[in-house]
Amino acid sequence: MKALAILFTAAAFMLGACNTIEGAGKDIERGGEKVQNAAEKVKEKM
Repeated sequence: MKALAILFTAAAFMLGACNTIEGAGKDIERGGEKVQNAAEKVKEKM
C-alpha cells in the first residue's frame, strides 16, 4: 500500500512538471527521438 502511494505521488510530480498531458506527450516524444538518434549513430559506426 505504501509503494502504491509513493507511485501515485511520483506520477503526480512528473505530470505536474510537464504541466499538461500534452506536455507529457511532447516530453515522451523527445525522449524517443533521442533514443532513435543514438541508435542511428551506433548504426553508422558499424
